[in-house]
Amino acid sequence: MAQELEGKVALVTGASQGLGRQFAKTLAGAGATIVVASRRIDALDELAAEITSDGGTAYAVRLDVTDVASIDAAVDTAIERAGAIDILVNNAGLTVNRLIRDTTPEDFDLVMDTNVRGAFFVAKRVAAHMGERGGGKIVNLSSILADFVMPGVSAYCMSKTAVSQMTRAMALEWARKNIQVNALAPGFVDTAINAEFFESPAGQQIIGRFPGQALQQPENLDSALLLLVSSQSDHMTGLTLRVDDGQGLGAFQAARPRPTD
Repeated sequence: MAQELEGKVALVTGASQGLGRQFAKTLAGAGATIVVASRRIDALDELAAEITSDGGTAYAVRLDVTDVASIDAAVDTAIERAGAIDILVNNAGLTVNRLIRDTTPEDFDLVMDTNVRGAFFVAKRVAAHMGERGGGKIVNLSSILADFVMPGVSAYCMSKTAVSQMTRAMALEWARKNIQVNALAPGFVDTAINAEFFESPAGQQIIGRFPGQALQQPENLDSALLLLVSSQSDHMTGLTLRVDDGQGLGAFQAARPRPTD
């Protein structure tokens, strides 16, 4: 699939770090022109320069997904610079690490505005453009925590469950426009955002419950992402594809001795 996306343009939100950065580089490696978007324009400029130096084409656009005016402006700019948007990777997201008893209305609104409301209005704006062009691919970022819960991230868990259901609603409404909408639900991935937690005793205990006793790496999601944005998924829509290395088989169960090998 090295050049499967030749001639396609992909918009990746939340691309300044972590999974978004990896997704942008993966899609560029498959031949797509990339528009990277987030609030951190300095980091985006560095990423766009890196993609360009590797032989790709990339543009950096500032985007605050909590601001609908910013969404509209960013999408307009992306289309103006790249000519079109064929693929949207709706990756921007965050969490607030607090128990329910300590979660403020501001905490709750920040998580929901970013992970759900932001993803909704980015997809809405891009889908209107895709519909005029005859179709497209949208990948929303869900999570293993759409199906499971952990203390301290209740709002995040709720938001990712909403993303999975939102994906189904979008898929149904836009199927006649030839727009396939699916969600990618990673397990726990080794990124800078969660590094401190997974180095802690609590984090190490969770890793010990994974079947493979390791975090996923960002590149472990490449194949699933490329499937969902390529022609190979033309008859797949409304799905939440969990790619978690089996983490859900053990991480959320009570601690128990590992069977001897």
